[in-house]
Amino acid sequence: MRIWGHGGALPPQIITNEQLAQQVDTSDEWIVTRTGIKERRVVVNGSGSLVALALEASRQALASTGVAPIEVDLILLTSSTPDDLFGSAAQIQQGLGAYRSVAFDLTAACSGFVFGVITAAQFIRSGTFRHILVVGADVLSRWVDWQDRGTCILFGDGAGAVLVSSHSRDNLLGFAMATDGKGGGLLNLPYAPDRSGFAPIFMNGKEVYRFAVTKVPETIEEILAKSHHQPQDVDWYILHQANQRIMDAVALRLGVAPHKMVSNIAQVGNTSAASIPLALDDYARSGQIKPGDKIMAVGFGAGLSWGGVLFQWG
Repeated sequence: MRIWGHGGALPPQIITNEQLAQQVDTSDEWIVTRTGIKERRVVVNGSGSLVALALEASRQALASTGVAPIEVDLILLTSSTPDDLFGSAAQIQQGLGAYRSVAFDLTAACSGFVFGVITAAQFIRSGTFRHILVVGADVLSRWVDWQDRGTCILFGDGAGAVLVSSHSRDNLLGFAMATDGKGGGLLNLPYAPDRSGFAPIFMNGKEVYRFAVTKVPETIEEILAKSHHQPQDVDWYILHQANQRIMDAVALRLGVAPHKMVSNIAQVGNTSAASIPLALDDYARSGQIKPGDKIMAVGFGAGLSWGGVLFQWG
């Protein structure tokens, strides 16, 4: 099997740190120092949707491979913020014209895209499907309290996609997945009966940071050991773009050169399930990531959940 094709989509509306500083007690310096984020993209009410972003990313991913929509066997949408609570994958199928495909949603928050790729790989390895479109998309701005400076500075909207296909060579080199429900209250978006809907995103930033800087390097080390690789064998590390300080801490612990740590968080913020495929698309589009490169992608977040996948690109 191989993981190839890439696409990404961002809404046009930009919110800068300076604009947020007019709403809450914060500043550009404070946000950049603590997160690495300078701006984020958001869907403005009535001017966009998750499905529209996912369709744009999906079309780009298919176009880059030459695989026609009608050849896609499965569309796997990883998202926590569908346009329809019953799921939005079917609308992507309809919009693409991928009428032969099965389509369903998978929810695992910021780990979603990695979990989606691993899930797709099992269908490919079993011989069930030939081409699977894995889409990571979230519109978290819908659920942000824009008066809470602990969360409103972090999140943005976007979508990214890749194609997972059968191939004579298996380029999925290793993976790991884990969940710890005891930490579910540290980062959640709970249903609130008194609101007749959902409460805004809640996050215990300190505890989530502690969780990430512990579990992410442990996961990478586990995958490397199982696949008989060393940290220096990996060309690129694409971590969920939650916080630049987390990425820096992981690189330091593993002894990874900073230039190998993919980062686009300054421009897009934390886009949840979209963050890894968006970062992959950025670096592949610019020619930095090349076919044959070994990539370690690691997602982590609400659940608490975390997981990683090591693969050879293209």
